[in-house]
Amino acid sequence: MYAIQTENLTKYYSKTRGILNLSLAVEAGDFFGFIGPNGAGKSTTIRSLLGLITPSSGKAMLLGKDVARNREEILQNTGYLPSEALFYPGMRVKEVLKLSADLRKMDCSREAALLCERLELDPSRKAEELSFGNRKKLAIICALQSKPELLILDEPTGGLDPLMQHAFFEILKERNEEGTTIFMSSHILSEIERHCRRAAVIREGELIAQGSVEELAKTSAKRVVIQGDVDLEGLEGIRDLRTMDRSVSFLFNGEIGRLLDRLARGQIQDVSISEPDLEEIFLHYYRKEEEA
Repeated sequence: MYAIQTENLTKYYSKTRGILNLSLAVEAGDFFGFIGPNGAGKSTTIRSLLGLITPSSGKAMLLGKDVARNREEILQNTGYLPSEALFYPGMRVKEVLKLSADLRKMDCSREAALLCERLELDPSRKAEELSFGNRKKLAIICALQSKPELLILDEPTGGLDPLMQHAFFEILKERNEEGTTIFMSSHILSEIERHCRRAAVIREGELIAQGSVEELAKTSAKRVVIQGDVDLEGLEGIRDLRTMDRSVSFLFNGEIGRLLDRLARGQIQDVSISEPDLEEIFLHYYRKEEEA
């Protein structure tokens, strides 16, 4: 079963395109990454999935149900973390958490207390006095305390320090092992690479790739780092060329024999040829689309 499935999901804001013909499939129990820079359409997609905005056309299904017809039932089993969270003034953390639980007609006090302890959030603090990072913790606990079947997280780690990020992803890992489907949008490629099994890449409102993280990382391009002097002028297949002192680094997807021939004619102290990381693959997808 798919926890999330869309068919040609499209959203226009007046004449401005938000997302276009988005067809996405996330299997139940997956830990799925949604990759794209700010403004690519990640938040528009998420808000359409949750029924917070009405798509211009297309269809969205969550937990096997049509969002347009079964929104309340879907949201009862879905935890949502927005990229920025605001809370009612005058309320303390524990009151915000109770309100969130009451809206689901659930008693989440025990789980909320455990999450507050793990994320080091004082439940007696006033919500409006919290720092940005602590507001993010409060929003995380609101999303997680009911132990929903599906978690939809929009840029979840903004404002969290490295120790809290580690604690947060430990919690997500535990939930995912218990069967929770996690859909996480991010522009931080290392987060997707470390934690997600499958991912999709969005550019200017359109999906340009989706598959396992390993599949997305497969490319003929290699990261080459050279120390020494070599003439690379005219060599086809070089991208993202960076020079520093007596070293040069670039992505190469040309003929490897020609590269080795060119290196043999130079004065090389050291050379390494390795697989590029996901961030470099991400740039590779974007540049390929621009050339197309």
